[in-house]
Amino acid sequence: MTAETHAPSTKPLTRKGQETRRRIVAAAAQLMYEQGVTEATLEEVRAAAGVSGSQIYHYFADKQALLLAVIEYQTEAVLELQRPLFDKLDTLEGLRQWRDALVEYQLRMQCRGGCPIGSLGSEVAETNPDARLAVASGFLRWESAIQAGLRAMHARGELNADPDDLALATLAALQGGLLLTQLQRRVKPLEVALDAAIDHIAQHTRPR
Repeated sequence: MTAETHAPSTKPLTRKGQETRRRIVAAAAQLMYEQGVTEATLEEVRAAAGVSGSQIYHYFADKQALLLAVIEYQTEAVLELQRPLFDKLDTLEGLRQWRDALVEYQLRMQCRGGCPIGSLGSEVAETNPDARLAVASGFLRWESAIQAGLRAMHARGELNADPDDLALATLAALQGGLLLTQLQRRVKPLEVALDAAIDHIAQHTRPR
């Protein structure tokens, strides 16, 4: 993609327009996931989405705008996969079910790809402040989902440690486990990291 900038349309999108925009973002997300932000080209996005160059610029002023849309798209995709489990994170059983689902997903993916949000973050952290903040915001949404369950345990008197610190530690363990699982092509790092985080939470819980 070039650094060329255009003024995108400010008119409300029709349903067809929304679908076209989403198709462009999905194509860009896949290419950036597979090739990296820098290597993905506008021509490749255009071809993958089945649109013209003018259509891309109809929705996005430049590569930066498309990148920010990709970050939001990947964040929502990651969170949506876990959403059915987030409501159960207020019990140790629910935390372990969440852990098992994350491990099972990595097994299905053959330990490839890592975390889509984390991968973007590692590329933009030192070179693109706006994108870094967008990725950080995505991680905060993830952390907040874990916090909600642990705060509920704390409010019921079942957890005697800071739920926010535990949520942050759990997310950090998850991200480290995902990276090592991707690099080693085996799921054990993720299993060990999440087990350690949940065991630590268990040490600070009281029975109902």
